[in-house]
Amino acid sequence: MPPYCFQKHGKYYSSNSRKKAIVIDVRSQMEFDIEHFPGALHIPLENVGDEATKIAAMPKPIVVYCRSGNRSGMAKTILGQHGVVEVYYRCGIFDMTNIARN
Repeated sequence: MPPYCFQKHGKYYSSNSRKKAIVIDVRSQMEFDIEHFPGALHIPLENVGDEATKIAAMPKPIVVYCRSGNRSGMAKTILGQHGVVEVYYRCGIFDMTNIARN
């Protein structure tokens, strides 16, 4: 089974490293302004490729999320094409905010 990220005490961790994850919201500015995961960075999908070098320098693991998982899946692919490793996506915003509330 590949590594995955899990939530504990409102933070994401990688199952294979137990390190805190950086959380990136790849939705639009309007969507981010309405609601986002506490502490999430905002890098819209259309900017992910341009920001790949900056993202690659961030501590790992990285969790990307959007509304339903579609854009975050694309973001993971784009980052992989730029050599960024330890990037995960599993949830949409509703799952992420439920995690933050619990």
